[in-house]
Amino acid sequence: QVELVETGGGSVQTGGSLRLTCVASGSVFSGFSMAWYRQAPGNEREFLVALDRSGLMTYYADSVRGQFAVSRDNNRNEGYLLMTKLKTEDTAVYYCAASASAQAIVISGDMDSWGKGTLVTVST
Repeated sequence: QVELVETGGGSVQTGGSLRLTCVASGSVFSGFSMAWYRQAPGNEREFLVALDRSGLMTYYADSVRGQFAVSRDNNRNEGYLLMTKLKTEDTAVYYCAASASAQAIVISGDMDSWGKGTLVTVST
């Protein structure tokens, strides 16, 4: 099982950008597909994007397609989420997750490992 730690959260003004990093340890990161989720106060966890082991196949939720971009560097055991044109409604705790499933990408939320999350606050 891989251990995940998210970094890069913080406060930003509307229209700004942030890049989140997901640092993996404990297992070979390239053996896992990954995904990013978020949970805003009072809301359920929301799927954002999934990325396969190679980093070549992605699947974005409609809510963030064109605004967020996912990538990974298996040599560094890191995944990334670049968030642009941020809006107040993007305020949430952001989580990365990893799956050892045989599926190329997993969007069901049935992941093997989760990070503890990083808070992103977008204000006017």
